Amino acid sequence: MSKKRKQYSPSFKSKVALAALKGDQTTSEIAARFQIHPTMVSTWKRELLENAPDLFEGKKRSGKQSNEPSSDELYREIGRLTVERD
Repeated sequence: MSKKRKQYSPSFKSKVALAALKGDQTTSEIAARFQIHPTMVSTWKRELLENAPDLFEGKKRSGKQSNEPSSDELYREIGRLTVERD
């Protein structure tokens, strides 16, 4: 028999991480309140702090991650095709 690991939703993780960031309670108190292991509280808090700057990147970051070619590559391709056509 294998024991399945419990999966937590992103909203639950963010709620726990924000509670840890507030600093009103210790990690152990937060873990007891949400019925999780204290290590998870620390991990989710660290992940929130590491990824917080990416939340405000907006369209700039999502544009760079897409698989679409940049405008420079497109202009080069247009030039190459124009020369081949002529």
